[in-house]
Formats: sequence, structure tokens, C-alpha cells
Amino acid sequence: MPDSESREDPAQQETDAQRRRRRDRFLRELAEARALRDRVQPRRAKAARLRHAMRMRTFRW
Repeated sequence: MPDSESREDPAQQETDAQRRRRRDRFLRELAEARALRDRVQPRRAKAARLRHAMRMRTFRW
């Protein structure tokens, strides 16, 4: 059991930075995918924008 703890300690220290890097990369790729989809399907993108605007207008803070 002490062996498994020693393996987790360095990983725990690196996890935060690694997680942030992974998350940043994921969000960048997600934004790229959305931009590509918007270029490829402009009508669907416009409809999605209108739906989102309607949701935001009807949302109560």
C-alpha cells in the first residue's frame, strides 16, 4: 500500500497544471469545432443563435 501512495503524490502535484492544460486544449478544440460547424451549416448556426437569444431573453435572473 505505501507504494501506491508514493506513486500518487507526484501525480497529485502535477494534476492541477495538467488538468488546466487539458481543459484549455479541450476548450480550444471545442471552439474550433463550433466555428467549423457554423461555417459549414450557416442556417443551423443562425437558428441556434436565435434559440440561444430567446433562452437568454426569457431567463429570469
